[in-house]
Order: sequence, then C-alpha cells, then structure tokens
Amino acid sequence: MSSIDPAMAELPAALPAMWRALRRGYVAEPWLLSIAFILSLLAAIPDAIFALWLALLALGFTENNTTWLWIGGIGLGCTATLTWTLRVVSDRTQRRFRDRVSIALESHVANLQASVVTVEHHERPEILDRLAILREQVFVLDHMYMSIFSTAGWFLRLVVTGLILIAVHPLMLLLVVFALPTVGTAVWRPGLERQVEQDVAQHDRLAMHLFALGTTASPAKEVRLTGIANQIGHRRRDEWNKWYRPVAKTRIGTAVYSSISWLIFGAGFVAAVSFAVYGIETGVAGTLLILAAGSRLSSYISATVGELGFLRGIWMDGSKRLAWLEDYAESVEQQSNEIAPSSLEDGIELIDVSFAYPGSPQLALDNVNIKLKAGSVVALVGENGAGKTTLVKLLARMYLPTQGRICVDGQDVARIKASSWRTKLSGAFQDFYRFELPVHQTVGLGDTPRIEDRRAVSTAVKRAGAESVVDELPRGIDTQLGHNWPDGVEVSFGQWQKLSLARGFMPDNPLLLILDEPTAALDAETEHNLFERYASTAQDAHAIENGRITLLVSHRFSTVRMADQIVVLDGARVVETGSHEELIRLNGQYAELYSIQASAYQA
Repeated sequence: MSSIDPAMAELPAALPAMWRALRRGYVAEPWLLSIAFILSLLAAIPDAIFALWLALLALGFTENNTTWLWIGGIGLGCTATLTWTLRVVSDRTQRRFRDRVSIALESHVANLQASVVTVEHHERPEILDRLAILREQVFVLDHMYMSIFSTAGWFLRLVVTGLILIAVHPLMLLLVVFALPTVGTAVWRPGLERQVEQDVAQHDRLAMHLFALGTTASPAKEVRLTGIANQIGHRRRDEWNKWYRPVAKTRIGTAVYSSISWLIFGAGFVAAVSFAVYGIETGVAGTLLILAAGSRLSSYISATVGELGFLRGIWMDGSKRLAWLEDYAESVEQQSNEIAPSSLEDGIELIDVSFAYPGSPQLALDNVNIKLKAGSVVALVGENGAGKTTLVKLLARMYLPTQGRICVDGQDVARIKASSWRTKLSGAFQDFYRFELPVHQTVGLGDTPRIEDRRAVSTAVKRAGAESVVDELPRGIDTQLGHNWPDGVEVSFGQWQKLSLARGFMPDNPLLLILDEPTAALDAETEHNLFERYASTAQDAHAIENGRITLLVSHRFSTVRMADQIVVLDGARVVETGSHEELIRLNGQYAELYSIQASAYQA
C-alpha cells in the first residue's frame, strides 16, 4: 500500500465536489434541472419587490395620488398572483426532477460500492463509518439541487431588497454587515456537527445493528432462546447515548453561537428603523418601505442562512463523500490495465506473499511461497485463523498482497484488471448470500449473461448435486425463493447452500474454481461425494484444455485427501505441502490432524 492510504484520504474540497454532483444531476436530467433553476430565479423577483408596491400605496394615500394607488394596487395583485403561480410550477418541476435524479444518485452510489474491486471498504471500521453516513445522505442528496436552486433564489431576493434599501439611503446596506455573523455561523456550524457525528458513528452503527437483532426474523430464535431481548434493548440504549450525548452537546454549543449572531442582526435592524424615522426623516412611505424591505431582508437572510446550513452540512458534506467514494473506487484499479489469460499453461504462483489487513499490525499471511499447477486440484487445510480465507481473497483479488507477488502464468495479478481476472474465476463460499429470486435467477447470477438460460442453470444444478432440491420445489427452477414474496418458498440452510454451489458452477470454463468450505452445512459423507465429483470434473476435457485449477478449502481431511496437492497453513505460514500420501509419510502436522479426525469418525 502507498504511504497515503487512498481509502482514508481527506475528503475532496467542497465546491469541486458539489460541482461534480451537480454535473451528475445535469447528465441525468439536463432539461428538468435547467427549467427548475430558471423557475426558482423567476419566482424570487415578484416576492422581492413586494415592499416597493406597499411604499407606492402609502405614497398614494399620503399624497392623495390615485396614480400611485393604482400602480401599487395592481403591482400587489400581480406580485401575489405571480408569486403563487411560479411557486407552484417551480415546486412541481423540482419535485419531478428530485424524484428522477434521486434514483440516479442512489443507483450510482450502489454501483460504486458494489464495483470497488476490493472488499476493504466492507471490512475496515473507519471506512464503514464514512459509508454509513454517505448511505444516510444519499437518500436526501437529491435535495441538494433544490437547496442550490432555493439559495440562488434567496440571494436574488437579497440583491433586489438591498438595492431598494440603498435607494432610500446608502447606509441601509449596513444591515447586510450585521447579517454576516449569521452567515458565518451557518457555514461553520454544520461542518463541526457532522465531524462529531462521524467521530462517534460506530456507536450509531452498533445501535442500529442491535435494533435489527431485536426486530428482524433471522436472529429471532436465538434471541428468544437465550433470553437476551432485555440486554439487547439496554445495550442499544447505551450505544445510542454514546452517540447522541456528544452530538447533542455540540448542537447546544452551536445553537448558542447562532442565537448570539441573530441578536446582533436584530440590534442592527432596530438601529436601521430608528435611523430612518429620526435620522433621515423619510416620511410614511419611506419608513414603510424600510420596515417592509427590512423585515423581508430578515426573513430572506434567515432563509439563506438556513439553506447555506443545509448546503454546508448534509448537502455539501454528502457531495464530498460521494466524490471521495468515486475517487476511491477509481484509485483501487488505477494500476491495473492488463487482460487475464484465456488459459493456464504453467499455473498460479505465490512468491514471498505477506499480507496484513489494513489497520492491523499482525500478518494474516507471512512469506507464503506456493505454486498451484495448471490442471490440478489443490486443497487448503489448517485451523481457524491459519490464513485460508485470506489466501482465497488474495487469489480472487479482493485484496492485493502487502508484500510479494501473485503471478498467473508469470503475469502479476496486480496488473490484471480485476474485472478481467474475475471473468476467469468461479466459486462458492461458506458465507454465501441468499438471493431471494426465482431459482433459475438465484443460480444464474453465477454467469449473468446466461441468467435466463434454463439449460445452463439445469447443468449447474446437476454439477452441484442439487437436483433433489429443485425437484422438491413446486415450480422447479421457476420457483420463487423466500417466504416474504408472493408464492415464495423457504428452503433449509443446506438447500440454500446447494443452490449457492450451483451458482458457483454456472461458468463452464473458469481458470480458477474456488470452493471455500461451501458444504459446511452438509454431512461429511455428502461433502465427500460432492468433492469427489468436483475432483473428477476437474479432469474433464475442457478443464484439461484450459488448465483449470480447482481450489478446495475444508476442515474435513477425509475430503481433501483426493486433491493432487494439499497445502497446510498454520500461523499465517505454509508449513507443509504435498499429496496426501506424501504428507502422511512426512508424519508432520497434516498426518497428526488427519489421524485425530480419522479416530474421531471411527469412535
């Protein structure tokens, strides 16, 4: 990794980040964005000159001038009509734009997180804190555009009102100076509050996790069996308090500063009115103009400050986090531009590979040197924590080694585009996901171009030995999975696992087939029979032709004995490697563990 961790780099500057977000909204809905912005400006003008019509009415009354009365009255009527009409049209247009752009933004964020080539952002707490806030913000980030439109409208109102006040007397512009503390507070306050929220975000995430434990179906049985419902409730309250107390303390402090800034503006407004009445003797019309324009200036400043607060807080912060995620996703792949080979001639070799998870001083893999020969079946064995899953992640390019290289036929996998390399991979894992879709889609996701190919799905089901699962379903491979859906059927964990296996067998000719304890929910005999089938299919014509490597990970030594090569991991290091017979003759760690398991089964 570089000395500057791109994952935890400072958030991009606010204005460039907001410009990027605006550009994304324009790309999504150019016409709606432009029309909504123009309407926001047009709606500001009638509202801003309201005080002028009042002054003309007052002038007409005091000087008994019907012309001013007519102009003032018609102006007020037109202003009211235009203000209402433009506001309604603008609101409807903005709502339509917001609905459409919100889908584009949410899809963009989901795609960014799902397409990041590593899984580091799913496993590092400090990144998860950033993403947790972004996930909350993305659902309201579409309001940023409305806030920008509104801010532009309020600024236009301020300019028009300021010109009206200057026409009475230039010193009236000092009201804007008295308003500066409120603007400064609005800009400073949200950033401080958001930083405190990020600092304690882990407590909020844990509180939400505990809430899910107490309210969702998956953990329901264990929660009731263990009687921990009250503990979950109390712990959630404690974690929520750990999040809320520093946030509330910060909000109280910023509220005090905000109140002081508004007191300053209030004093300036009183001084301006007093000056108009006693200092320059503007008369009834002038005084009414200052009162109306000044009061509107107060509401305009309040609205502008509020919008600036939103922009500085949620919207600007959200656009910065979105820009950070875009930069991070791009930086992970920036050094990789080569294409994966179409077949394996030599194999995959790990050369002096060491790896430590970000933020951890402990090595998960330490100076690993092994070669996975093309066309072979390789088994990884070892105790929990030995590094098996970490090695699988490196081979799948979910991470890159901290030191050393992984070479595919001599080509460094770090230089191969992850998307290209993964088209050559397939696999099934113990921690699989339950895709609650029709069976043919649940399985077909393993090869998305063929997701609707029933024949390919049926072949994958057969490869995984899952025919009995599909045969028992009411509509076969068209059965909807998951009882939460209409006509949905729930299946057992073991049946889910077999369907996950079938998903891993969708690709016909992967270069690397990874089976990372995918049958942990099945009995030893079933697992053995399935792995025996995998080992035999590894020697079919297609596998031999493209040099496929099948990688088995299992705790059951009776299963992996069929592998061509067995790699024994212990304490992050490779301690033994060879065939079953060779390792038994070596009489080392593998032989000892195999003997223990064998005696346990005999007993």
